[in-house]
Amino acid sequence: MTEIKDNQRELQQFRLRLTVIGGLVFFCFGLLLMRFIWLQVIKYNDFAVKAEENRIAIVPIVPNRGLIYDRKGVLLARNYSAYTLEVTPSKLHTTLDEAIDELSKLVEIDVKDRRRFKKLLDESKSFEGVPLRTRLTDEEVARFSAQRFRFPGVEVQARLFRQYPLGETASHVIGYIGRINQSEIKAIEATDDAANYKGTDHIGKEGLEKSYEKQLHGQTGYQEVEVSAGGRAIRTLSRTPATPGNNLILSIDIELQKVVEEAFGEWRGAFVAIEPETGDILAYVSRPGYDPNLFVDGIDSQSWNELNTSLDRPMINRPLSGTYAPGSTFKPFMALAALELGKRNAATAYPDPGFFYLGGHKFRDDKVGGHGNVDLRRSIIVSCNTYYYQLGNDMGIDPITKFMAPFGFGQKTGIDLDNEKTGVLPSKEWKSKRFKGNAGRWVGGDTISVSNGSGYNSYTPLQIAHAMANLANDGVVMKPHLVKIIEDGGTRARRLTVPKESYRIPLKQENIDIIKSAMVGVNSEPGGTAYRAFANAGYTSGGKTGTAQVVGIKANEKYNKAALAERLRDNALYVAFAPADKPKIVVAMVVENAGWGAEIAAPIARKALDFYLLGKRPVDKETTKVPKEDAAEFVPIEDAEAAEAAAAARETRREPAPSPAPAPVAPPPPATAAPQPAAPERKKQ
Repeated sequence: MTEIKDNQRELQQFRLRLTVIGGLVFFCFGLLLMRFIWLQVIKYNDFAVKAEENRIAIVPIVPNRGLIYDRKGVLLARNYSAYTLEVTPSKLHTTLDEAIDELSKLVEIDVKDRRRFKKLLDESKSFEGVPLRTRLTDEEVARFSAQRFRFPGVEVQARLFRQYPLGETASHVIGYIGRINQSEIKAIEATDDAANYKGTDHIGKEGLEKSYEKQLHGQTGYQEVEVSAGGRAIRTLSRTPATPGNNLILSIDIELQKVVEEAFGEWRGAFVAIEPETGDILAYVSRPGYDPNLFVDGIDSQSWNELNTSLDRPMINRPLSGTYAPGSTFKPFMALAALELGKRNAATAYPDPGFFYLGGHKFRDDKVGGHGNVDLRRSIIVSCNTYYYQLGNDMGIDPITKFMAPFGFGQKTGIDLDNEKTGVLPSKEWKSKRFKGNAGRWVGGDTISVSNGSGYNSYTPLQIAHAMANLANDGVVMKPHLVKIIEDGGTRARRLTVPKESYRIPLKQENIDIIKSAMVGVNSEPGGTAYRAFANAGYTSGGKTGTAQVVGIKANEKYNKAALAERLRDNALYVAFAPADKPKIVVAMVVENAGWGAEIAAPIARKALDFYLLGKRPVDKETTKVPKEDAAEFVPIEDAEAAEAAAAARETRREPAPSPAPAPVAPPPPATAAPQPAAPERKKQ
């Protein structure tokens, strides 16, 4: 049967299909057109910027770090450029150890370099370049460059490095820089300075390098570089130069610093010298020190462990963080308080039988049989303990605390270094908060100990120096500082950091003159505790020696230096000002475990004053060296909490002396609540 085609129907179907296909085509073209309009018209500006960014790379220009000078222009911290071999672990085609082994055939890589690299690698991200070797020679750079194709992920970079030309000298003042770690990156990103640290690898870690980081860092610059599709730089389009960091001109006299550090020899301790009229710190010594250059490239783990496990604690900034009992260096301030508060006058003498009784406890003087009749001036010259036992008992702790606070005892000085300790200026309120129950009750024996510079007293050498500078400056308080001038890195404009006084302590000049005269007698009159140390000095100075216990002894036990391990012996202290009529320099120092203040501390101070005032350098380079026997169980007091704990420990070790025939007028304090030293200072001070 023949099928008859319906041409009309087929034509309609064809036209329908054609219409659908045509509509679909037009729809697709419409979508393309809309997308084209979206990209080329509506989003044109956004994508134009992105395209430009792909073509142009913004490269940060790291600024030169500011330089550090002493007061006379001696360079203490500088920058230099050198090549460094850097490894990016994520780009390596072999294992890290294999790559380092191969590199060691071209460039010398020793065990210390490997240890330092592993330490830095732990602190870095896998996609960051980590220095394996620094300060490559030109020959080493050439050898590696010829074999560069073999080591993907390894580059030679030109970097700026920090150097401390004087090494260990003034290390605790200057501090050091080191590579930025993860916690520091997070801290920077949380501030407004994040953009300014693009491309920066190092940051100040300690000392002035840390506390003046913002001033030293400078302002990061940028350059626009046209790059190819492969990321290769073609040309520089524009450049915004970096602004170098500000320079720091310190108040430190680096030659005086060297003299004092040499005078300490192998003794441990701290020394601070201040110009009282300005607050300039002339010398700031913490012994032993360390070489800050070890930290610049990243210190290796072995060197780090040696510094941190040493019993000498070289990383401790002793003038700032070490806290010590001031011993008899506290007596001039007690005497001044007595005059100002009307508790004593300069003319009245009091008998010193060689001891003072309170509540059944016997407080001994350093001299058996006592000093006879002692007035206020002589009490300072011969360092009569009994005079101050009685004075403290008459005054009470509250007036003592109130009088001492304006001098800076027990509070931060505000020096331009981080992590300053507050120390402890004892009071009833402090003790009640520090100890629980009956142990927190203030008793008479506490006041007796405090008045003699022992007991709960705990101050930094910086605080003691600051207080003495305030006294020498007749009550005018200047903030102590290490940076005298900040010099703009671009314009070279200069500004003082401490242009004016902080405040004035209301004191009577005649009372200040009495105390200064007595301190002059300490150094210049026969019988003065520092008379031998300052014989034929060539200038007139005032001073005060001190000796402070490290561990307590029983009431009926005699101190025997030879029987104690070296680290358990007394600390030696000394404070001074010179010239006496118009002081240009004040010093305060502590020599750990050296014993008598006049024997070790005062001669070191004499060398410092001789150099600063007369230009005389010591003939002998160092003092008697410290014996090396160590008491491993002893840890030097470093902060207020440790000082308080040590005082409490001494308190529990005291034993009451037999009750004497002459009974005291004050009621006996509990033996467990007050430190009752049998002889807080066992020698002349």
